[in-house]
Amino acid sequence: MTQRFTGNFTQQEPIPDEGIDAALDVLRHGRLHRYNVAEGETAHAALLEQEFAAQMGSKYALAVSSGGYAIATALRAVGVAAGDRVLTNAFTLAPVPGAIASLGATPVFVGVTEALTIDLDHLVGILAVKDAPRVLLLSHMRGHICDMDRLMQICDGAGVKVIEDCAHTMGARWNGTLSGRHGAMAAYSTQTYKHVNSGEGGLLISDDPDLMARAIILSGSYMLYERHLAGPPPEAFEKVKYITPNISGRMDNLRAAILRPQLAKLDVQSAAWNARYRVVEEGLRNTPGLTVIERPEAEDYVMSSFQFLLLDWSEEAVTEVVSQCAECGVELKWFGGAEPAGFTSRYDSWRYADTPELPKTDRILKGILDLRLPLTFSLDDCALIARIIRDVVGRVHQAG
Repeated sequence: MTQRFTGNFTQQEPIPDEGIDAALDVLRHGRLHRYNVAEGETAHAALLEQEFAAQMGSKYALAVSSGGYAIATALRAVGVAAGDRVLTNAFTLAPVPGAIASLGATPVFVGVTEALTIDLDHLVGILAVKDAPRVLLLSHMRGHICDMDRLMQICDGAGVKVIEDCAHTMGARWNGTLSGRHGAMAAYSTQTYKHVNSGEGGLLISDDPDLMARAIILSGSYMLYERHLAGPPPEAFEKVKYITPNISGRMDNLRAAILRPQLAKLDVQSAAWNARYRVVEEGLRNTPGLTVIERPEAEDYVMSSFQFLLLDWSEEAVTEVVSQCAECGVELKWFGGAEPAGFTSRYDSWRYADTPELPKTDRILKGILDLRLPLTFSLDDCALIARIIRDVVGRVHQAG
């Protein structure tokens, strides 16, 4: 008898009661704008920034309207301007090159390895060329972290500033260092399918007072930057307040109120996600034709999704796996399709940028399959999902 899964791959957990109560309080008093506070009151947005900076071990933090806005703000803060070239992963989601393009800059794509991380050898080759880009927007795509020690050695040696896109790695670590604490700035997302959920939202951290002063003014602080509890000292703003544009993208108090209790539970939630990930991982290991992504010992991941590879399979065979899994209730996303579908697009889909020849990357992208693991799934659910995928892959592989 064919097994079938009946769960919902897009259903998240409810907002914690503390977040609901705080949100209702904001709605009742009506002061949703982060700078609209009563006498003696501290805005939820300012408290969120203070708490997130402490949680990440950074000097400064800024809450904004989305993860993509956080990335674009970081790029502007480090000085990226129209006409510049910015390095980024060939395997990422559209908002990453989109943030670069929003500044009139051009993405320069770096290849991906079978570990689904940026190809550091390819990066070295790009940087060896005269007039190579001097900013890397590093995407820790789908929660996979590259060798950050080697990456920073490469970038520091070449004078390349690193901005980390940590949309999928909030709370993860490399060699004990939190994701986001290697580069000059780091951006996080609080969109529904990330590790904390405010529908849309973003966070930005840095230890550099000048970068964060620019970021806060860019976000639309007007001259109210003193209300940022996790902002740099006043003298940092004096340097930039007249020459930095206001590109409004503030987070409001309603979303901040929802996020604060979720961030307080991040470690517990991370352990729950990883338990689900490991169940699927063990269920798929040693499946003929299927490659499980092996994780390095130095990486402490936080995985709210799962990826595996069907390397060198035909398009027809991969499509058949996706179709048969869907019939059994398992929703797989394929990053190798010629046309973008949902959130799955490839570097050659973003035709506002030059499309390089990346045959090694193309081979890997054609084999990547992805599924969400929301915390509304039980461990038994995850075991069933793995059995279904294993059975389908086995049948299709044998037939091929």
